[in-house]
Amino acid sequence: MRTFGFPEFLFILEAAQWTLALSLIAFIGGAILGLVVALARTSESKTARVLSTGFIQIFQGTPLLLQLFLIFFGAPVFGLDINPWIAAGVALVLNSAAFLGEIWRGCIEAIPRGQWEAAQALNLSYASRMRDVVLPQAFKIALPPTVGYVVQIIKGTSLAAIIGFTEITRAGQIINNATFQPLHVFTTVAALYFVICWPLSLLAARMERKRARALAR
Repeated sequence: MRTFGFPEFLFILEAAQWTLALSLIAFIGGAILGLVVALARTSESKTARVLSTGFIQIFQGTPLLLQLFLIFFGAPVFGLDINPWIAAGVALVLNSAAFLGEIWRGCIEAIPRGQWEAAQALNLSYASRMRDVVLPQAFKIALPPTVGYVVQIIKGTSLAAIIGFTEITRAGQIINNATFQPLHVFTTVAALYFVICWPLSLLAARMERKRARALAR
């Protein structure tokens, strides 16, 4: 039986690159789709608001693990050949888009109504109001909660281990099955997640404090 040593630690550490890669895919894809969702939620079109609200309710109202299962095991039913990379990426993008869309919707609606009314008084179109007046201000409000949510995305990638995607958690499972030393293995896994997530948590808290001080002036 193998014992947990440096080669085993290195195997788990190397898997961190796939955790970070999957997190980056989830954030970029989720940010693009999430912005569309946020704009739809605050648009003047009732249809867009209803559809975006339904999207958010579906993906916020069901577990991410279930979404992974439905995509990974459901795709072959429709004749689609899907691997764990694609399944995990799609599920995390959709899930992230629902949460980021709702976060950003709140940030957009936090802009004082006077700003909206001033833009309307200038006879700006909806697109111009959002691009030139609302979104630049909402961006500053959205930074702290967005950075905070990135931490949730990183931790959420651990669920991809269930469908065979080899990230930190899956690598830990593989090493544990070979060494039968779960305390050593999963302490290492937890430590890696902490090292990745803790600086982001500190950054989000610092940004929130900075914004609070700016508002207090």
